[in-house]
Amino acid sequence: MKNIIYILSFLGTLSLVHAQERVLISKEEVLTKVRENNNTLKMSEQDVLAAKGDFNQSNAVILPNISVSHTAIATTNPLMAFGSKLNQEILTQADFNPLLLNNPSQIEDYATRIVVQQPLVNLDGIFQRKAAKAKLNAVELKADRTNDYMDLEVEKTYMQLQLAYKSVKVLEEAKKAALENKRLADNSFKQGYLQKSDVLAVKVRLTEIDNQLQYAKSNIHNVSNYLSVLMNDDSYILLQPSDSLTLVVSDINTEGLPENRKDLQAMSLSSEAYQQMYRADKMSFLPSLNAFGTYELHDDQVFQGNANGYLIGAELKWNIFEGSKRFGKVQKSRAEFEKSKLELHQYKAESQVELNRAMRLLQDAKNNLELTSLALQQSEESLRIRTNRFKQGLEKTTDLLNTETQFSQKRLEYYTTIFNYNYALAYVKFLTKE
Repeated sequence: MKNIIYILSFLGTLSLVHAQERVLISKEEVLTKVRENNNTLKMSEQDVLAAKGDFNQSNAVILPNISVSHTAIATTNPLMAFGSKLNQEILTQADFNPLLLNNPSQIEDYATRIVVQQPLVNLDGIFQRKAAKAKLNAVELKADRTNDYMDLEVEKTYMQLQLAYKSVKVLEEAKKAALENKRLADNSFKQGYLQKSDVLAVKVRLTEIDNQLQYAKSNIHNVSNYLSVLMNDDSYILLQPSDSLTLVVSDINTEGLPENRKDLQAMSLSSEAYQQMYRADKMSFLPSLNAFGTYELHDDQVFQGNANGYLIGAELKWNIFEGSKRFGKVQKSRAEFEKSKLELHQYKAESQVELNRAMRLLQDAKNNLELTSLALQQSEESLRIRTNRFKQGLEKTTDLLNTETQFSQKRLEYYTTIFNYNYALAYVKFLTKE
């Protein structure tokens, strides 16, 4: 029994070690895996294929429709029997006997038909094809924009993971300092230099750091799991960036919202597709011209076809009135076209506002970066002075704890500001990418 317990304990320990195992990964590796495996990108690819399928269906406007059939009948119907003999080219003078015409014997007919229908002039179909083409181009541009967005999402999540590890590192260093302060406080308490309340204050500070450290480690797991979701990796291993969070230096020169940004082009093409559908519905009031042809083989035996004949022709068809169906379709397609124009205008306006907001956020992050950098330097120097004075018994415990807490907060604020600046910079690049 003891052996079983030892084995289970050993296996549990191995499982825990495996669960905590960290795998180094670079941003380039994440981008590669996301572009290959991400479900959102795969869905956008399927949207493109679906749009291509719709466009390929519109080939029916210019390509012929060809069908082949083979039918078998047996009949004593006077008209059908006479026609079947005529198609088989076996009609004789005796078949004109009124008794045989009115009461024919059963006759079998096996017919093979090849039917060809060729569209010639179908104006509504031509505009429907143009609408399908515009939709395809729009979906392709939307898919490209989705790729850009996923790159931004990877950039943000990877930096969040870097920030999470930075936070853990800062808190672990703060914990070391708190443990050292606790050691000094315990020694001072034993020597009668500190009161019990001062020692308890140091312990409270140490507990606070432990709680913050636990939250920071949990955040590492959360961000790592989300990064695994982006890569479509269901192993959910604990990921660790191969590089640290650093400030990105880059100049942004933008003259405003680029007109040829992919999502804006996609919206414009979507509006064009609605316009073509509106034109197609209007063209449905005009006549259509189509050619057709049939080649038939007839026999009283299966797949023989000793008798044959063909039929060719053309049809000019004009549906004068179909109730109010076509009027309603034109009204609906026109409303959808007008709505698409309004949506395009609204989307451009919102995109411009979003770009303006992003530029202001970038400037604010830049200003805040300078402020937090100076505050961190001041806090570090203040902690150094107070720590030295505390070791000499010249500082209160509460003052030292407050200074140490402030230094940890300023370090976390500084790294958070770096993240905010880097992401704001990446977001502005995303909004201005053509």
